[in-house]
Amino acid sequence: MAWVYLVLAGLFEIGWPVGLKMSQQSGTRWLGIGLAILFMTVSGLMLWLAQKQIPIGTSYAVWTGIGAAGTFLVGILFYGDAATIGRFAGVALILSGVITLKLSQ
Repeated sequence: MAWVYLVLAGLFEIGWPVGLKMSQQSGTRWLGIGLAILFMTVSGLMLWLAQKQIPIGTSYAVWTGIGAAGTFLVGILFYGDAATIGRFAGVALILSGVITLKLSQ
């Protein structure tokens, strides 16, 4: 169950940068801030639950890796962020590091 919590924590980690991005638009300022706070809270709670059984270094790396890669993809798909080979390579390096940590437990 700890890994389910950790994956959920990582997915909710994607939500708060999106909320902050939404808050930069005047029509969705307060909605975006509210969503960011909600996603931060849920993400932190799920991470806390996961860390009861998963080592802190591994859980933190997986949490941030999912959040970084997911936010990267949301930025490309919905906000017009650049989709260059170098940026994809950087995310691939992050994910390979996370996988290495998991396999090295």
